[in-house]
Amino acid sequence: MNAPARLQGLLSPVLTPFDSDRRPDPDRFVRHCRWLLQQDVGLAVFGTNSEAASLALAEKRRLLDALLEAGLPAQRMMPGTGACALPEAIELTRHAVQAGCGGVLMLPPFYYKGVSDEGLYRAFATVIDAVADPRLRIYLYHIPPVSQVPISLALIERLLKAYPGTVAGIKDSSGDWNNTAAMLQQFQPHGFDVFAGSETFLLANMRGGGAGCITATGNVNPGAIMALYKNWRSHDADAAQATLDATRAAFARFPMIPAMKAAIAWKTGRADWAFVRPPLVELTPAQQQDLQAALSAVDFQMPNASMLA
Repeated sequence: MNAPARLQGLLSPVLTPFDSDRRPDPDRFVRHCRWLLQQDVGLAVFGTNSEAASLALAEKRRLLDALLEAGLPAQRMMPGTGACALPEAIELTRHAVQAGCGGVLMLPPFYYKGVSDEGLYRAFATVIDAVADPRLRIYLYHIPPVSQVPISLALIERLLKAYPGTVAGIKDSSGDWNNTAAMLQQFQPHGFDVFAGSETFLLANMRGGGAGCITATGNVNPGAIMALYKNWRSHDADAAQATLDATRAAFARFPMIPAMKAAIAWKTGRADWAFVRPPLVELTPAQQQDLQAALSAVDFQMPNASMLA
């Protein structure tokens, strides 16, 4: 059994389309993933922007299986498998590894706050030891603004020593460039891949030796983000970064997940793309108009969006 190739570049925490009863729609999910892959974007399904915390384990398994049955390449997938209940994290992680996924993106158990590094170490170690598969590649998911459970540099160092190769990298969604820079300096030289959690830090991350980014707006603006990843050494890279930042800012004026779904609904003409699962709510008609105006002002485009309809 060979280990998967290292994931690099741009990955998208894929939005989960819902029907009118707020059930996942596997057909549109597959189409969206295929559209992303055609633009060389990897699939970080079941991430924050996938509304993963609102999806049941069985729903995640069905959606992952739908991608595999549709023939999409498992090695381009990094499913989010972290969960507060360790048996659920173990089950979904094992399923992803057995399917041949390139890696898994793993939140720490996030319900209890103020937990120790020792407790978090035991949680990650429990999953790794239970899956017990040399193909397993874990990318830690550091998103303290949401989880309120940070993954410290000391914890990363301990995990790397205990599970070299298995603990493959991190998505840093702290929003703190100094933290990302510290990870790059301390761990990237040892083969630990650091992904920025937003394209806002893509250029800086690449200049620091990073692996790319895993970003929400990869769902809707993949071409421009991927272009900067591929051409980050070019003379106009800073200008390209500024353009990405402007598009990101247009979305960030609104709740991010409903805004991205509203943009897809707009560009595809399918109103059901706007559906989110409670406790999230859709943008109001006035917000939708404001979003469309803000995106038009930055010349936002979604080429071949009809594939998502």
